[in-house]
Amino acid sequence: MGIILAVLAFCVGLKGQRAAETDARGAVPVSSAGGEAGGEYIKWVDLTISYEALCRAYAWDVETHGTDHEVNWIELLAYTAARTGAVFDAKALRILEEAAQKLSEGQTDRERIGEGLDHYPYYLEAYQAALGGLVGEYEAEVTDENGHTGWSRQYGLKAYFPLARGFDYSHYDDFGASRSYGYKRRHLGHDMMGLTGTPIMAVESGRVEALGWNQYGGWRIGIRSLDGKRYYYYAHLRQNYPFAENLEEGSLVTAGDVIGYMGHTGYSTQENVNNIEVTHLHWGLELIFDESQKESDNEIWVDVYPLTRFLAKHTQTAQKVEGTKEWVRETDMRDPLLEAVKREETGNGILR
Repeated sequence: MGIILAVLAFCVGLKGQRAAETDARGAVPVSSAGGEAGGEYIKWVDLTISYEALCRAYAWDVETHGTDHEVNWIELLAYTAARTGAVFDAKALRILEEAAQKLSEGQTDRERIGEGLDHYPYYLEAYQAALGGLVGEYEAEVTDENGHTGWSRQYGLKAYFPLARGFDYSHYDDFGASRSYGYKRRHLGHDMMGLTGTPIMAVESGRVEALGWNQYGGWRIGIRSLDGKRYYYYAHLRQNYPFAENLEEGSLVTAGDVIGYMGHTGYSTQENVNNIEVTHLHWGLELIFDESQKESDNEIWVDVYPLTRFLAKHTQTAQKVEGTKEWVRETDMRDPLLEAVKREETGNGILR
């Protein structure tokens, strides 16, 4: 229980938008759930997982990893949501803890945890899409007391906080707030206020799908996760020098890489214009269950405020490249999934 207590000591919850097709408790009708039959796929996700629930489920996952009775944090969260209609209150946390305790002691099998719960398959697929690339095995670059650098195999949070460690910022849950530039709409991301030039870090390993100017987001970057389920959007980057050197569409990035720099560009059809009043990073997360959703009227954007707080458990230091405007990560990591893609593409001669 040592790791659980340590993680919970660090954690001191995701309010999301409500779709018309959800009831007051967040339960999702079967008709919108994903599945092979009829080629159906999930068309809406209201991600309401609280920060504390993320922390507790993660702590159980890490504590039991490698034991005979592993607790998978996504399965645990899906079970809790199926029991409570995705309301993550104090009662839900008790349900989560009780289920985790039984799983860790072998009183319940992972394969049977969702039996009898109608919406468990929906929540499992939805939460796997939202959180599936954040936790797992990876190798971290470490330096011992003698100054020797090597690689250490680790398990845990392999996604990173979107800002470099040590740079001041402020934020609050602004998902769904009104926006009026261009047309009246809701804010479908999370704003983190800070200083111009603050290094922006890749939350998860993936491939750059978009890079350039957008009249709403200014200089922006879009990165797709390796499993194709998550699209990370970083906007309002710095005027004149928005992106990390050599970053381009098609580039593969590792979680924790410096990808760009905070600014306040956007709200202009003309490129490289600072029309945003406050310097900040807008970052958003789109879930994709079918490629037709990617750029459509049916995009699924979720509230990442509690997730941002959760990711603060894993930050990366950036160091200045002398004589340039560049910053680079201080310590490296190897993501097994990304390394597999690199090996495949190197063999095919197409790696960028």
